[in-house]
Amino acid sequence: MSSLVEKLEGALAEALTELADTTTVDAAEDIRIKYLGRKGFLPAAMKEMGALSAEERPEVGKIANRVKTALTDAIDGRLNDLRSQDLDGEPIDVTAPGRRVAVGHKHPLSTVIDECVEIFRRLGFVVAQGPELEDEYHNFDALNTPADHPSRDQQDTLFLFDGRLLRTQTSTVQIRVMEQQEPPVRIVAPGRCYRRDTPDQTHSMTFHQIEGLYVDKNVSLADLKGTLHAFAMELFGKDVKYRLRPHFFPFTEPSLELDVWYTGGGTPRWLEIAGAGMVDPNVLKAVGYDPEIYTGFAFGMGIERMAMIRYQIPDIRMFYENDVRFLKQF
Repeated sequence: MSSLVEKLEGALAEALTELADTTTVDAAEDIRIKYLGRKGFLPAAMKEMGALSAEERPEVGKIANRVKTALTDAIDGRLNDLRSQDLDGEPIDVTAPGRRVAVGHKHPLSTVIDECVEIFRRLGFVVAQGPELEDEYHNFDALNTPADHPSRDQQDTLFLFDGRLLRTQTSTVQIRVMEQQEPPVRIVAPGRCYRRDTPDQTHSMTFHQIEGLYVDKNVSLADLKGTLHAFAMELFGKDVKYRLRPHFFPFTEPSLELDVWYTGGGTPRWLEIAGAGMVDPNVLKAVGYDPEIYTGFAFGMGIERMAMIRYQIPDIRMFYENDVRFLKQF
């Protein structure tokens, strides 16, 4: 019994001396393994208790537990001390400025969406949202799209097996808002759209639009032109070069497209960024508005193309490649 007690007491004293000389966390962990590990000193010493008499075991057991507790406390305390020091062994100044953690930033498309929303908010519009998974009524029928229109074909629109589809435009939001709200209506609806386009420099199967709608009494084409002019000046600067030209859309009459002069794709040219027009009376009737009382205008703008012009980006596909070298520029 006396020899085992002496070994336990001696091991404690030896371990404390070794701990006092340690200068690294790894060295302190080695001491823990040496004395308290599964194959360390203390488990081996406990096995020797089997040779003691029944009267001696309780007394030696108390001493072994005391040694184990003292060793554990001493090692944990030394580890805490070592971990509170830096690599040079000097205490860390907790009042010193911390290291900056690298954080991400907005994607350029998100930046342009936010800027567009802020511009239209200053013009009196409010933000509305709608589902990306739509039905034919909201995507086509209510928007005065004929049953034989090419956009209804599976080669142009992504249909699901149950007849629903991925919306081809954010114009679906204007229908849903007008179904639930009496005039006046003044909304913008940013969101993702889907079409079976062949990807190229200015087209993508997945893209973003921001839809605009203003319905009230005596809304005119001059109001639409003034809104588009104010928006272009705000987003692209006072020197922006743009044009409005006649076009056709089933849901607006008269209709027009907004082009902006684009120099980022090699050869300078006009780039169409929006379709717009006066809301067709059939669309107003579909949502229960009286076209003899109310008129309105609507527009749908392509976020990617506006970002291409804003940042002089040569290819729309660059927005989706997730190349960090490209994204870091914004």
